[in-house]
Amino acid sequence: MSEFASRVGTETERRPWLPRWLASESPVPWLLPAAALMIVFGIYPLIYAITLSLYKKNAATRKMVFDPSHNWLKILSDERVWNAIYNTFLYTGVALVIQLVLGMLIALLLDSDRKGYGILRAMMTLPLVIPPAVTGMMFLLMLNGSFGVLSRGIIALGLLPTGFSILGTADTAMAGVLTAEIWQWTPFMVLIMLAGLRSLPKEPFEAAAIDGATATQAFFRLTLPMMSKVIAIAVLIRGIDLFRAFDYVKVMTDSGPGTATETLTSYAGRIYFGNADFPYASTIALLTLVIVILVSSTFMQVFKVKL
Repeated sequence: MSEFASRVGTETERRPWLPRWLASESPVPWLLPAAALMIVFGIYPLIYAITLSLYKKNAATRKMVFDPSHNWLKILSDERVWNAIYNTFLYTGVALVIQLVLGMLIALLLDSDRKGYGILRAMMTLPLVIPPAVTGMMFLLMLNGSFGVLSRGIIALGLLPTGFSILGTADTAMAGVLTAEIWQWTPFMVLIMLAGLRSLPKEPFEAAAIDGATATQAFFRLTLPMMSKVIAIAVLIRGIDLFRAFDYVKVMTDSGPGTATETLTSYAGRIYFGNADFPYASTIALLTLVIVILVSSTFMQVFKVKL
């Protein structure tokens, strides 16, 4: 018997009210709570969604009829699904690039041990604790064409005409939603980039400085190559999260104007809560899952990311 087991056994003998399995070396009892949570909140909903996707809803009787191919064939002919896929990739790509660039630039600025920089790094976590729905409502007010502070500032600069509604115009609504997304989640990128920068060895940079390398040369030839794995993991995590964006779209535009900001998750939510077509909404959700798995797996293979 190992030292740990003997120590636990001794403690159990001292406390006879403890259950006997606490003295066991088997990890199964300790894994049961986590396994139960995974089954209840992960595996069961997935199986239920797959089961629902095999049915179709009869509009007349409002009953579900078993028809495995109906919903998937409906997706192929549904133009709103293809529009939602395009908007989802656009939303994910633009937000990811901007957050990555801003995150790296801000991290480089905060990568210092000078007095006060620790407080600045701590303050970067503040936007992350705000619920996305609250952030969406905040930017909904700030982008209001009549009294929004951001809209009035842009109009004052002469970039937009008076009374222009950013969220009410199809050409600019996506940019307005992305503003909230970028503001809230850029600090997440900053923290990851900062962690990577703080873990880099100093010797290569000292050698490069002795050889006369500039800060720009050191960044592109040393920092970026050594940070490649950190950047890849950050892009993977944020990309998966961005692909299922729902809160900002729902609160700020409700997928409008028209379908200008409609993503796959917002479209599935509209069908689920608006039309109560649970089988079709589940099928769109499964389509989103399949796309995420395919894209993330390809990304991990190309960039050799190991989690």
